[in-house]
Amino acid sequence: MLKRVLIANRGEIALRIFRACRECGMETVAVYSEADSEALHVQLATRSVCIGPAPAGESYLNQEAVLEVALSTGCDGIHPGYGFLSENADFADACKKAGLTFIGPSGETIRMAGSKSSARKRMREAGVPVPPGADGTLSSEAMALEVAERVGYPVLLKASAGGGGRGIRRCDGPEQLPSAYAQARAEAKACFGNEELYLEKLVLRPRHIEVQVLADRHGNVIHLGDRDCSIQRRNQKLIEEAPAWGLSPALREKMGAAAVRAARAVGYENAGTVEFLLDQDGEQFYFMEMNTRIQVEHGITELVTGVDLVREQLRIASGLPLSLTQKEVTLSGCAMECRINAENPQENFRPDPGVVTFLHFPGGNGVRVDSCLYQGWELSPYYDSLAAKLLVHGHTRLDAVKKMRRSLEEFTLEGFQTNGELSYQILYHPDFVRGCCTTAFLEENLPALLDFNRRLREKEESE
Repeated sequence: MLKRVLIANRGEIALRIFRACRECGMETVAVYSEADSEALHVQLATRSVCIGPAPAGESYLNQEAVLEVALSTGCDGIHPGYGFLSENADFADACKKAGLTFIGPSGETIRMAGSKSSARKRMREAGVPVPPGADGTLSSEAMALEVAERVGYPVLLKASAGGGGRGIRRCDGPEQLPSAYAQARAEAKACFGNEELYLEKLVLRPRHIEVQVLADRHGNVIHLGDRDCSIQRRNQKLIEEAPAWGLSPALREKMGAAAVRAARAVGYENAGTVEFLLDQDGEQFYFMEMNTRIQVEHGITELVTGVDLVREQLRIASGLPLSLTQKEVTLSGCAMECRINAENPQENFRPDPGVVTFLHFPGGNGVRVDSCLYQGWELSPYYDSLAAKLLVHGHTRLDAVKKMRRSLEEFTLEGFQTNGELSYQILYHPDFVRGCCTTAFLEENLPALLDFNRRLREKEESE
């Protein structure tokens, strides 16, 4: 097993990794920016080292500084969490060159899966369904127009090196394509340093279903069921649940098998997620992308399977085989997660960082909160607005919905605005209760949900 692990991240995921490492008997080293000097992961780690100023580019994304700390503190492994360096193939290679174990897939695998156009080709060859579209990257605007005409509008222009909803533009007709092409290229270059795009047919009103996979270096690849991530805003997930509601056993088996084939197609090792789009009829699914890291929403899979995914990551990176086989994977009940973000939905979700002046987390059977918050802590404006993840587990989906409602009622956070009230309203929406939401749900219902929240707040203030 690994002996000492550097956690190249911050916030709740750094704490999550820290706890798994300690339970496995591993020492931990935390790196932090000047803005995070009082962070919980810094206080709890075996050792903590400051690596630079607040901006991520000068601290958490500084590969040389991270590697220097790992080597000088005697670490034998680096866990990147999610975001920052987690899907950076060059960093994975640099870890290997330095004699450090990168707790994730190889740089080669990250490149294969990270290039969305290349991944499409590999998936198609592996028998994983992909939406109709370009066979590779687009060489010009004219090529984009030609492919769009062939597959039919609407289409999506997507960054080949993309992720997190960046570098994506929808086109409903040829007149929109030139400006969308230019905008997508510019955003792709700004976000990923790579302006290559590909194009695919837009699957209208789909559900966003993803499958968790685990793979070790001994050739074992399994999946741990699926998650529904359809409640999202601008391709950013807000509420997730596991397993996805209403999938037939046959469809669930097909999607799981396709995810395993996808992982094998890129020679995957460690924990990863294969994301699919499920069409309106609930019968045909298409490969969207593969995330080569632990996901924000990994906790709900842990709740329904009883598998500690971060512990499995550490085992795999240490050269051990998976601790379970596909036949031993069972799904129990339903789990849900609400992402509590420091943002103001009434002002176009403007980030709203600040100091936590009062904090109370909900509790009870089947309730889990993953967060780095504590009273007096200042949520920094330099990083992602995620403040906490509220997870619940119930015997049935309705049990989970009711438990999440109660937990959100109990969740108290003062000092800045959050999206908690919006999530609470969604949990009462008839479409959500019936489990028939698509990725268009929030776009279609947001004005009414925000108006209800506004009127409710005004009524409370008047009283």
